[in-house]
Amino acid sequence: MTAEALPADLRRAIVQLARTPRLLVACDYDGTLAPIVANPEDARPLPESVGALRSLAGLHETTTAVISGRALRDLATLSRLPSEVHLVGSHGSEFDVGFVHALDADARALHRRLEAELETIVEGFEGVSLEVKPASIAVHVRRAEPTVGERVLDAVRGGPCTWDGVQVTEGKAVVELAVVQTDKGHALDVLRHRVSATAAVFVGDDVTDEKAFARLSGPDVGIKVGDGESLAGFHIDDTVDVATVLAFLLEERRAWLHGDQAVPIERLTMLANERSVALLTPDARVNWLCHPEPDSAAVFADLLGGPAAGHFSIKPEHGSLPLGQRYVPGTMIVETRWSRLLVTDYLDHDLAKHRTDLVRRVSGSTDAVVTFAPRPEFGQVPVRLLRERDGLRVVGTSDPMVLRSPGVDWEITSDGLQETATAVVRPREGSPILLELRCGTDDLSESTLGEPERRARAGSFWSDWAATLKVPAVESELVVRSALTLKGLVHHETGAIMAAATTSLPEELGGIRNWDYRYCWLRDAALTAQALVSVGSLSEAEAFLGWVHGVLDTLPGPERLHPLYTLQGAMLGAEAVIDTLPGYAGSRPVRVGNLANQQVQLDVFGPVVDLVAQLAAARGELTDQDWLMVQAMAEAVARRWHEPDHGIWEERHAPRHHVYSKVMCWVTLDRAVTLAEAYGRVIDPSWPVLRDTIANDVLKHGWSDEAQSFTTAYDGDDLDAASLHVGLSGLIDPTDERFQATVTAIEAELRSGSTVYRYRRDDGLPGDEGGFHLCAAWMIESYLLTGRRTEAEELFAQMVDAAGPTGLLPEEYDPIAERSLGNHPQAYSHLGLIRCAQLLAK
Repeated sequence: MTAEALPADLRRAIVQLARTPRLLVACDYDGTLAPIVANPEDARPLPESVGALRSLAGLHETTTAVISGRALRDLATLSRLPSEVHLVGSHGSEFDVGFVHALDADARALHRRLEAELETIVEGFEGVSLEVKPASIAVHVRRAEPTVGERVLDAVRGGPCTWDGVQVTEGKAVVELAVVQTDKGHALDVLRHRVSATAAVFVGDDVTDEKAFARLSGPDVGIKVGDGESLAGFHIDDTVDVATVLAFLLEERRAWLHGDQAVPIERLTMLANERSVALLTPDARVNWLCHPEPDSAAVFADLLGGPAAGHFSIKPEHGSLPLGQRYVPGTMIVETRWSRLLVTDYLDHDLAKHRTDLVRRVSGSTDAVVTFAPRPEFGQVPVRLLRERDGLRVVGTSDPMVLRSPGVDWEITSDGLQETATAVVRPREGSPILLELRCGTDDLSESTLGEPERRARAGSFWSDWAATLKVPAVESELVVRSALTLKGLVHHETGAIMAAATTSLPEELGGIRNWDYRYCWLRDAALTAQALVSVGSLSEAEAFLGWVHGVLDTLPGPERLHPLYTLQGAMLGAEAVIDTLPGYAGSRPVRVGNLANQQVQLDVFGPVVDLVAQLAAARGELTDQDWLMVQAMAEAVARRWHEPDHGIWEERHAPRHHVYSKVMCWVTLDRAVTLAEAYGRVIDPSWPVLRDTIANDVLKHGWSDEAQSFTTAYDGDDLDAASLHVGLSGLIDPTDERFQATVTAIEAELRSGSTVYRYRRDDGLPGDEGGFHLCAAWMIESYLLTGRRTEAEELFAQMVDAAGPTGLLPEEYDPIAERSLGNHPQAYSHLGLIRCAQLLAK
């Protein structure tokens, strides 16, 4: 039997149940897992049910149990269920692990008295038997003549069943008398509490199972096997159906937990319009879009939760894989092409601040299927879809949202919680289908500007800007794409720059190293702005420094700067987990916010002051406001450089005296002194002295004779790729033997084939991570500074090969699995690529 044969409402309930964070699956034994047979000793469970229970038990945050009226020892012997499946016997008075009831003296005495009385009652009656259990005794009459069985049960009911302290459970042809207060409902509650289940399913067939069904509520599912009235919400026919239900639940749960359809990260393509970002799969599925800001909750979170978390898909009705996907050259407009179908996607420009408009143009000569499944607030808000003359209205959101789609005939379906719209559209030559998702408005009317004009406007915004760039001769197209990507991460309204477009893309598949990078880190943003200055675009650096000034205006001084802020320049709220999303390829938890907000990172001043120096050199002027900020940051360094901090990698353990942080404190003072000399500014006379003091401190305490390298921090011999900045920053000359030795040592310990790891030490978190593209870029620059051009060219070629088909790079690369990891696209990776191409072109 296939899952399609199950009732449709039961299938929908199972799909929803499979998506609960912590699932308890519990079943009765006789009549549920095993068919009812004349001799109870011959009752064997269906192998398909056993396999499904075992597989379910092996899944993350999933517990399986069998709750039976049989004695625990008999249940274990007869069922031969694997150890992963918890067994509960005697209607809940016996648990296999940690829940065995110890009978007190009164209960033991009552048990002995019951046994003696029941033996007297059943003596001489053929087909009647007693099953003595540790805390109860069951009277079975299944094999007796009906009149004999009823006579015996009447005697039991009129006698021992009335005794004080005896709990009676009636079943099919059985009465059980227990000396402890227990039932299957209580057992279910005990299991639920033990595993902190957020939802449970119970499957049973007997009268005794009704007490378990009575305990179900909310997202729980109760399934009765067989006919008859029941408190269960669903009915199925027999034990074969039970196996089908368990197999279907397993399939849905596994897909939800492990993201079986997860698209390789590097194959995702970003749409941007200077304020919003979205991600697109190679087959034109919008699987990530947040609104009203890129660091707001997601409207489409298929990236982290599968289709149930929201998506907007277009594909040929008679499916085939697309022939390719590309950016329109020099733009952020994306084309996905099949043999007779072309989908063109872009985010509209020149909109009101509260608007996010995604335009999808479907052209060609074949029918296409469109699926529109908005799931605001990461899918945590149920929505309805209303058909209107020119499209759909999304009802139930805090912010208005509509889909303008004139001429499209939508079919709306519900899974019980959320609604989804599907349609078959028929583009013809010269008559494309237009789908315009408008977030932040309820206006479904036609735009005053035609779609071709809006597409041209969006394209020219990017291409006109790209035409102004100074691009090196090495990997020119990829450098332009990297620059466009960096600009796409710029939030034009505020000047903030995102570290990446996503949250919780994993540093290890299935692991917990999943962080939210949709915010503005001072360090990351300053380095991004430097990269854009280096290719001739200054406005982003100007705007970012304006953002920094705004943040500083809220603080008593720059020493109080946090490492990161929201795009609006506000403090982040507490880091939180969305446990209703399974994560990319099962990588949980999905996080929003970032605990690094509370860390001390003394390296943040260096990149900002270095940006001021590069921007001043590019425009030939140092503004008074920027100089005041440089002064304040130099003073902050003077006050705090000697403190330990959490470092560039934001490790969640005790602060250390990180070499990279000390080097960036040196950079702050060095660039401040250089700026003063170049632009006639007056400095504190202590700055040059302190600059030398910090350099000497790094050279004395950061170098390890044993490691023959500059180390991570002053208190150990472990290595860190960031320590390459001792030479990259100019603190020591690249010809210095200590820098050359450091390059060799880090290469030996941290480089793995085509990538370079940040470090190899225990950072207090379980699991591993990939190598960082930014660290590979630092190694390439170090190779060049130490005269090793061949190695630099080889590593750069490998870095280029890691880019996805549309030229985007996430944060990390796993050289063993040969796949990308981390948030995407990552500013660090693209600014590193630009820097390396520029250096190799010289």
